[in-house]
Amino acid sequence: MPEPLDHTEPERVARAAKEMRLKYVVITSVTRDDLPDGGAGHFARTVDAVRRYLQDAKVEVLIPDFNGDIGALMTVLSSRPDVFGHNVETVPRLYSVVRPRADYNRSLHILKYAKRVAPDIHTKSGLMLGLGETCDEVTDVLKDLCDAGCDFVTLGQYLRPSRKNLPVVEYIRPEIFERLRNRALNMGFKYVASSPLMRSSMNAEEMYNV
Repeated sequence: MPEPLDHTEPERVARAAKEMRLKYVVITSVTRDDLPDGGAGHFARTVDAVRRYLQDAKVEVLIPDFNGDIGALMTVLSSRPDVFGHNVETVPRLYSVVRPRADYNRSLHILKYAKRVAPDIHTKSGLMLGLGETCDEVTDVLKDLCDAGCDFVTLGQYLRPSRKNLPVVEYIRPEIFERLRNRALNMGFKYVASSPLMRSSMNAEEMYNV
């Protein structure tokens, strides 16, 4: 079981961001399904603290799905992040293996709902490739994300963190990443970052300023 929340953390994160003179701050966490609100209040308090210390900085959140709890989602949105991120991670067919406790349609709904209730907040999602998906499946996910109003999307190569994690099925060639990037741009995304070493928070400020 994870430890209880550290209620001093939002303030400490904000002070650290100020000491580093950050202009763009990405706030994320491990999933906290042990908490009644999934940690949504902690996210919001951290965004608020960063705003107090760095009035001119842009703030992005990368959240879990909060088990589809709209109240938790609204708690985060009420803190008014500049970018609201939630990663779908993989294609629907692989969810039972890659994300057995998650739900693809629930993740899409979170992104769609966020864009509907806060259309001025940029929404963002990402996938890791190399888990056994096909290019057509990735294209279908990109279409779903575009239909959900997602502004930014990232595509990167899955790398196995340890022997306890899923093995890599395939190392995707750079030209495939580029082909998918062009497909996504043609769908209407504002920014697409697609390369083997891409991660969801990489070049986040560049995406926002596009």
